[in-house]
Amino acid sequence: MSYQYDVLLQNGTVVDYASDQEAVMDVAIEDGKIAEIAPGLNPTQAREVFDVSGQHVVPGIVDLHTHFSNWVGGRYGHKMLALAGVTTALDMAGPVEGVWDLARDHGAGLNIASIEYVRPEHTVSNENPSDAELQALLVRCLRQGGLGLKLLGGHYPLTMDATARAIELVNRHRAYVAFHCGTLSNGSNINGFLDAVKLANGQALHVAHINSYTRGLKRPYMVEVEEALSALIDNPALRSESYLSPMNGTSAKCSQGVPESLQTQTNLAMGGFEKTEAGLAEAIVAGWAHINLEEGGQMVLATGGKALAHWRAHDTDTTVSFKVNPAEPRLRLATAKRPSGAFAVDCLSTDGGGIPRNVIVPMGLALVKLQALTMKEFVQKTSYNPARILGLTQKGHFRPGADADISVLNLDVQAPVMSMVGGRLIMHKGFVCGRGSQAITTEAGAAFVKEKGLHPLVVDVAESGFYRPL
Repeated sequence: MSYQYDVLLQNGTVVDYASDQEAVMDVAIEDGKIAEIAPGLNPTQAREVFDVSGQHVVPGIVDLHTHFSNWVGGRYGHKMLALAGVTTALDMAGPVEGVWDLARDHGAGLNIASIEYVRPEHTVSNENPSDAELQALLVRCLRQGGLGLKLLGGHYPLTMDATARAIELVNRHRAYVAFHCGTLSNGSNINGFLDAVKLANGQALHVAHINSYTRGLKRPYMVEVEEALSALIDNPALRSESYLSPMNGTSAKCSQGVPESLQTQTNLAMGGFEKTEAGLAEAIVAGWAHINLEEGGQMVLATGGKALAHWRAHDTDTTVSFKVNPAEPRLRLATAKRPSGAFAVDCLSTDGGGIPRNVIVPMGLALVKLQALTMKEFVQKTSYNPARILGLTQKGHFRPGADADISVLNLDVQAPVMSMVGGRLIMHKGFVCGRGSQAITTEAGAAFVKEKGLHPLVVDVAESGFYRPL
């Protein structure tokens, strides 16, 4: 028997921001593409049929801020993202080559991209690297399949001058540049964020996790929220995301008795602990610092003696999480709009992956239930906008011929139940069945990712929503 479709999803509530659809319909897939969306399609014309009655069928979720490298996040990040209903993710630190190695060996069928971290004494020589050094780092990143650079100012800041030069360099090359805002003078807080806005000087910049700069470290946190929103509205070249988890994630690595990350030091002080290795040990035992450790094929959060032993056994080189994100800023930043009606913060993200806080679906759908977001707006912030920012023109929407990247969500229990990439099932009812990865890269890196055993998805960052209006 000949079939018209490879897969048919029947009777789901299809929600698509791009085509302004929200209705109970069937979705037909052929050759990895959206073939047809309409009610009452003939199931006998499909090789495989899934009844998704009572579920919401949305374009595959794109998480614009995750971690699944061999530096942070680790091998389980792919599985954890697939379980969370995500189909596409940007690793926000690298190292890029290690991201591809893990993707090849531990991939769960997702589309993935990566950018390379800029860190003194690791990828650059010091806090004030030369233009030539920054140029060499960017060129190497692009040749290895990365999209651009990540400035880690909140953890390991460069000088103000070097930060500005790095942003300008990447813009000149029309590559991708992101910033965990923080400077030597102001640290990672609202003032560090405002420094970043000035340093961007009207150029394109992905400002990471806006909620991280509105924790009330300098002024009442809702005052900081409004300052951040005003800066985003006044600077339309900035791209941004925020996350809904109360937990942050940072490095627990200590040197000479002190945490290497300035963000870890700040989080210890917020909990009333000394900004030292001994203070971090006390915070772990007390339950303020949560060590990320492997358990049951995933990363989990742990405190107390077990966590302390794990941290010590790894010579302190682990990830640690702190509950430092107040609720009100998270809600305001997720829903705030510009005078035009567009969202002030472009996307919902997680800063998750291998850091256990992949909560786009449960917490994002909670906002839908509260009527703080519509389902179409949820799709806009979790699929359409981030796909455009990455230059993925065939993803994030259900127009005919679009890639069949799909997340099926249960609004009642606020959970993903199924997801597909290119028409292939990668997760179904809590079982991860996807394998391998598709590497989002540029022409400069396509050959490299092929050599790594991955299929390249080539994008043009210069023509993407990173540089062009959303």
